[in-house]
Amino acid sequence: MTAVDVGARARAWVEAEPDADIRDELQALIDGPEDLLAERFAGRLMFGTAGLRAAVGAGPLRMNRLVVRQAAAGLAQYLLDTDPDARERGVVIGYDARRKSDVFASDTARVMAAYGIRSMLFDQKVPTPVLAWSVTELDAAAGVVVTASHNPPADNGYKVYLGDGAQIVPPHDVGISERIEAVDPTAVPIAEEGHELIDSVGEELIAAYVSAIPAVRRRPDIAGVAVAYTAMHGVGGAVVLRAFEQAGLPKPEVVAEQFEPDGTFPTVSFPNPEEPGAMDLLLEVARRVDAHAAIANDPDADRLGAAIPQPDGSWRRLGGDEIGWLFADYLLNSTTGDDRFVVTTLVSSALLRKMAAAHNVHSAETFTGFKWIARAVLDHPEWKFVLGYEQALGYLVAGRPLDKDGISAAVLFAEIAAAAHADGRTMQGWLDDIAARFGRHRLADASIRMTPAEAAAKVRAMQADPPREIGGRAVVSTEEYPEADLLRFELEGGVRVQIRPSGTEPKVKLYGEAVDEDPAPYVKALGDLLS
Repeated sequence: MTAVDVGARARAWVEAEPDADIRDELQALIDGPEDLLAERFAGRLMFGTAGLRAAVGAGPLRMNRLVVRQAAAGLAQYLLDTDPDARERGVVIGYDARRKSDVFASDTARVMAAYGIRSMLFDQKVPTPVLAWSVTELDAAAGVVVTASHNPPADNGYKVYLGDGAQIVPPHDVGISERIEAVDPTAVPIAEEGHELIDSVGEELIAAYVSAIPAVRRRPDIAGVAVAYTAMHGVGGAVVLRAFEQAGLPKPEVVAEQFEPDGTFPTVSFPNPEEPGAMDLLLEVARRVDAHAAIANDPDADRLGAAIPQPDGSWRRLGGDEIGWLFADYLLNSTTGDDRFVVTTLVSSALLRKMAAAHNVHSAETFTGFKWIARAVLDHPEWKFVLGYEQALGYLVAGRPLDKDGISAAVLFAEIAAAAHADGRTMQGWLDDIAARFGRHRLADASIRMTPAEAAAKVRAMQADPPREIGGRAVVSTEEYPEADLLRFELEGGVRVQIRPSGTEPKVKLYGEAVDEDPAPYVKALGDLLS
């Protein structure tokens, strides 16, 4: 595209842009160096299985109202093309507290109305699990939630569910993306606010979701214990407190500074419970109230982080797999039937498969991403689903929603802490007992920042010419999972290391696992091969 073409396109965007701050940003780019403007118009934000996610800003490679309207129009056309009842079933739409989330959600509803599709727009900020749960509750044709989950504060995103209640998987992502491509973002039809096809929903759905939470408890007779909780400036806090009350558990001691929704995230630079330091305020509260467990949601409340006290009085943040092991051990020992089914992902620990085998129940490893766990559940209606988890703090401990749910998981984790206390053991002691039965599975991960294109190219190059040894140990097998862009290497001695490009961030991710030894040196050695 020539400079003249870029300039003409940018001017068309300025004229169509409804928000003054984004118009001003784009005008400054037009008035500035040509290369900066060209970078913003070098392509468009691509719609994939994770929807859209990027920093809020001007142009087709950022999150703004024109990009959202284009995405909504493409989704609307896809629904009309694939679901004969889409107009009547409609789309349920929610949003979080990030910058412009409310107007992105409103614009989505207005675009749906312009296409003749009914929408059910939440009248308040809502956790992602509530929106996902509402899709099947309302028998909607699709659901949209405007959120960037645990991304940095500057970002926003756009996640789509289809009528089965699960995030989209191929070929739906390709079908939606093709229809988005056909839409001129500066000329999207949009209805007026308050259009008759836009219904308002809110409290009744939140109440219905909360009323289903007590079903996750396995030992409702156990009295609760002190638990510390943070919403991490997200939208989960109020719903979590209602869920605990409905489930008959004591109110958690909350981190007051992080309880109210605030899309600027003033106390954390990266609002992800996995990030070092993100749970520091939570641990201060946990120590002060002598809690048995500390739990954290990410900003849209679909993930759950946790920490537990140690014998010396310190606190230790649990890895995502450790939380998964506790859920699995508890649920497999408090449910019955050889038709039970547990699911995890390829990059999560292999221990879940061992635990399932010990209980003679079905298990599966899926591609990376919770959408694949949901797909496994949908593919096996003959089995009784018990647990799905991924090591990136995603857990599903109920039949709905068909996505990770940090709220129901928080309730069940609080019960596990109470069960440990009632049974006269600590949470750390429980993990030690699991290790005694199955071997101490040790995990390590790392990431190397690079552009998505570089990350994909590095993994493809390693796939084409796989290493014969990593960290001084021979590679005994190499497995490729192209649908997940994943390479797995089994090393002599039982060490497993894996590599894949991130699906949502500019980095390559590396994972390692070993029993009774540290896999970190082999993860580092795998990363060194990328240089």
